[in-house]
Amino acid sequence: MTSAAGDDTWLIVIDPQNIFAAPDSEWGSPFFDEAMANIARLATAFGERVLVTRWMPTADRSTSWGEYFAAWPFADQPASDHLFDLVPAASALSRHPTLDLPTFGKWGPELEAIVGRGAHVVLTGVSTDCCVISTALAGADAGARITIATDACAGSTAENHAAAMQVMALYPPQLTLTTTSEVLAARS
Repeated sequence: MTSAAGDDTWLIVIDPQNIFAAPDSEWGSPFFDEAMANIARLATAFGERVLVTRWMPTADRSTSWGEYFAAWPFADQPASDHLFDLVPAASALSRHPTLDLPTFGKWGPELEAIVGRGAHVVLTGVSTDCCVISTALAGADAGARITIATDACAGSTAENHAAAMQVMALYPPQLTLTTTSEVLAARS
């Protein structure tokens, strides 16, 4: 992490929800708890500059999302379903309201309005191989400076996590891969 990361840097926690944490969920990550422990460490260091997102099942079914929900019927539930709630460990990470979007990637005008154009962000969360990588690449295209805390992200499998990290490593200087300890050391 460069010296540009300081008090203006935001921690973005992508989708720490029951649907991605529960071992019996088709989308549950076996690495969720490990990532969540590192996310908690980071959130403490970032204080007021923590934003948590949630994936919501509210996409227009007349688009390709209709086929997506046909392929994953267990997730085709009302937005009020407990599957989409934050896990207890994530509920107190941020004083800001969650950013709820029906898209894999969370980078867009809503997020940018909070963190600022060209912002420095540390990206964490789940799933590395879906929502994290989708957010990171869109953020890079938008001109953000993104650090991915690799051990604060949880993939669907170890192989998919590694593959997503390998792809994101191809995008310096917009995307930088590091660890929770290195992020914390840079903020000290």
